[in-house]
Amino acid sequence: MPSSDLVEHFASFVAETSYASTPPDAVEAAKKSILDTFGVILAASGTEPAVRGLVEIVQESAGRPESSILAFGGRAPAIMAAFANGAMAHCLDFDDQTPWGQHSSSSIVPAAFAVAERIGGVTGKDMIAAVAAGQDIFARLRCNVGWKKDWNLSPVIGVFAAVAAAGHLLNLSRAEMINAFGIATMQSSGLMELVAGTGGNVRGMYAGFSAKGAVLAVLLAQKGVTGVPTVFEGQYGFFNTYFDGRYDREAILEGLGKEFKGSGTLYKLWPTVGTAHSHIHAIIELVNENNLLLDDVREIRLYVGDYHDLMCRPLEERRAPATLVDAKFSLPFLVAVAAVHRGVQVSHFTEEALKDPRVLNVAKKIVPVSDASLDWKLELPPGRVELEMTDGRRFHKVGTGVPGNPEAPLDWKAIGQKFKDCAAASVTRPTPDQLATAERIARNLETVPDAVELVRALAPRN
Repeated sequence: MPSSDLVEHFASFVAETSYASTPPDAVEAAKKSILDTFGVILAASGTEPAVRGLVEIVQESAGRPESSILAFGGRAPAIMAAFANGAMAHCLDFDDQTPWGQHSSSSIVPAAFAVAERIGGVTGKDMIAAVAAGQDIFARLRCNVGWKKDWNLSPVIGVFAAVAAAGHLLNLSRAEMINAFGIATMQSSGLMELVAGTGGNVRGMYAGFSAKGAVLAVLLAQKGVTGVPTVFEGQYGFFNTYFDGRYDREAILEGLGKEFKGSGTLYKLWPTVGTAHSHIHAIIELVNENNLLLDDVREIRLYVGDYHDLMCRPLEERRAPATLVDAKFSLPFLVAVAAVHRGVQVSHFTEEALKDPRVLNVAKKIVPVSDASLDWKLELPPGRVELEMTDGRRFHKVGTGVPGNPEAPLDWKAIGQKFKDCAAASVTRPTPDQLATAERIARNLETVPDAVELVRALAPRN
């Protein structure tokens, strides 16, 4: 075992980072992620029924009114506000992701803003540095561990990323940060069965648990609760427990504090699991480029690797998903939605939309074809689609140049439009003036004396 556990390096990085030490591209990524996450939360509040019960539990819980429950209004203890907002941040699967998949900001942003409201006086520069530090730690862990697709990686590592952000805002010392990371292991969890299985809706809300766990961890550390200094690399530590000791220590530490890997964060154009986007893009282009009539399609073949295949089994349930959460992880249904609507929007995921006969009829024509070359190693694998027409013609497409991917990233204009579209679905719709103010604050966050102005700008008006 190394003489100093990785937790010591992470703690030093978080304690020492600042806005001035954050590279410009990481600053921009953090600001985009904040606006994007707020937008997705607003959309989830009005379109995903599963969050209602969770929000009601938070509202029923007694405690100090410290932090805002976004969209619904009202305030709760910071821990519980992070829980509610984190749950909404991921449940549409519309939140940002790394170039290798998995989601950081749905854990980081709710935790950071909950803490900011609790303590007050957090500047926009402080918030940017905190979010950027969390995104960096998340990305370093994501692409340098031997993930076996057994644990749900986003909340397993997301709690540490959120601890970094929240702990930075609390101005925890290096020793306190070490303790906070250790405490956070008690909240690092999530089974892939909840992702790959069908019939439930808790899968979409996992970021609420990691956001809540992070706020709890940093507050406990601030109160003097201690962890252990070997939490990541000890004999029974994080890497040995979750990844059988398979991780690249040198790569995790390379450039720490200088190169912020969160600068590569990607923003979604479509509210679905990211590994489906290449198939979605391919089918849209095939239909548009060839002006195809779906009634003339005999069969749609989706070439799938191991992770794509999870989204196709059991096939009949994936063709006609029972829940809105399942729909966003069901590849045949998603491709059918994209083919019918020549795009994918939040409005395509309602209880009524799940029963759309046009979509269900197309989904019946979809057949997955296994292709081991498309297995998910690190980079998100491309999707291949082949259409066979009733007259014997065939059309084939590989989903490259996907909007929101590194080769076609979303700029501020696109993210701003997504924010407005999401807000239109909120349970309490912000006014155009509120939306314009919120976007202006996010885009110029480094000039804002109080980052919580963004929360206030979007507060429901009676």
